Amino acid sequence: MVVQYEPPSDPSKLVHPLFNSPDADVVFASKNGTKLFRVHSWTLRTTSGFFREMLSLPQQGQAGSSSPGPRGETMQLYLDEDEKTLDALLRMVCGLPLLPIDTHDLADGLLYAAEKYDMPGPLSIVRLVLQTAPLAMDPLRLYAAACRFGWESEAKTASTQTLTYNLHDPIHRPALQRLSTTAVLDLFALHRARREGLRKRMNEPPFVHGGVSPCVSCQRPIDYHTWRELKYKIIIEMDVRPLGDTIINEGLQDWPEATACWQAKCVCDRFLYDKVETLRVIKDCIEGLPNLLLHVVDALLLLDLNCTALEFCYMLNTIPCIRCTVPMCRKNTLEPIA
Repeated sequence: MVVQYEPPSDPSKLVHPLFNSPDADVVFASKNGTKLFRVHSWTLRTTSGFFREMLSLPQQGQAGSSSPGPRGETMQLYLDEDEKTLDALLRMVCGLPLLPIDTHDLADGLLYAAEKYDMPGPLSIVRLVLQTAPLAMDPLRLYAAACRFGWESEAKTASTQTLTYNLHDPIHRPALQRLSTTAVLDLFALHRARREGLRKRMNEPPFVHGGVSPCVSCQRPIDYHTWRELKYKIIIEMDVRPLGDTIINEGLQDWPEATACWQAKCVCDRFLYDKVETLRVIKDCIEGLPNLLLHVVDALLLLDLNCTALEFCYMLNTIPCIRCTVPMCRKNTLEPIA
């Protein structure tokens, strides 16, 4: 940001029509000087911690002066924000009609500017807008913003919405690169916990173990290979779409592995599996899986995995923190979680 003092006469073609008050004593110039915004210093003092401190300093040797610049002149500030971002930001602090925030790029620009200039008002407005369409339709971008600014509720909501995503798909790589190491690990932990939780549950009663066992009717040995193949298909689908809805709504009805399972019989003509009961139990298992943000250690405890948090990170195909070599650090500290 560059500060200059100039006479209060701006080229009319550059001044924004909503910010052209002749008695405004501060002029903002957007990036590359494409647009000028005249704003009253009193508004800036009451809405921005940054400008409150800046404007309270004596200007050009006038100790104790409360005006932005020398008598008869305005303070002109050249900011880093582009015209659209600065327009939307100043509308918020000046109580003017808001511009539609319909892209995450604009929302991110506003968040960074509001954080830079210590403007809690615009920050809270953008926080609310991010939870509405169309911005809410991109949960990874919402999750990134929520993690950056410590919005726990929004982070949990967004993490649940990402359960329809395959995080290993290259299309999501740019969004994941915006996240901190901790945020990425927490998100992968949630997805991993759902997959491993369902795998663990399907290896327990009332499900068959999948090995060879005698038929309850004729005592002939039965190889439950059709169930093993269906379980494998279910786990693969949970990796692609951890929400599990495609398993219940389509997979267990239409998959070739499912059809083979429901048609499997013993040589004594007894069906090996109760389709209705199996569908009900699998549905209950999926509905009982965690659907909110998990920390790495929480996932380890939930799954009862016999590994360290560092080993768990490698299981997620992630890289430990380069600063302290452990998988997760507490925010703004080097204190390891595990």
